[in-house]
Amino acid sequence: MSTDRIALTGLRAFGRHGVYDFERRDGQDFVVDVVLELDLGPAARTDDVADTVHYGELAERLVAIVSGEPVNLIETLADRLASACLADPRVAAATVTVHKPRAPIPHEFADVAVTVTRGRRP
Repeated sequence: MSTDRIALTGLRAFGRHGVYDFERRDGQDFVVDVVLELDLGPAARTDDVADTVHYGELAERLVAIVSGEPVNLIETLADRLASACLADPRVAAATVTVHKPRAPIPHEFADVAVTVTRGRRP
C-alpha cells in the first residue's frame, strides 16, 4: 500500500440524516474529512491533474452524497462516502470522518464524529 495521501478536511454540506423526524425535516450541516491513500508518483512525474484524484471533483461527489438520500446513521453515511472515494481505481484506501456538530444531545459537547477506513479487497 502506498504511503502517499491526499487529504480533504472540513468539507461542509447540508443534509437530512438522523433517526429523529425533526433531523430529517430540519436538516443540518455535516462536516466531512477524507484521507485517500494512493500512489502520487505518476502525478508528480507528469504534473498533470489527470494522473491524480481531482479533489475539486471529489468534493462535488461527496457533497452530493451528504445532501442526497437521507440515512439514519452517520456510520452509513461515512460508508457511502468511502465507497465513492474508492470508485477511483487509483485509491488504495480511504479514511472518512463524518462530523455531526449539531447532534441531538442534551448536553454541551464539542463534536460527534464517526470514522471509517475502507480499502480495496485483494
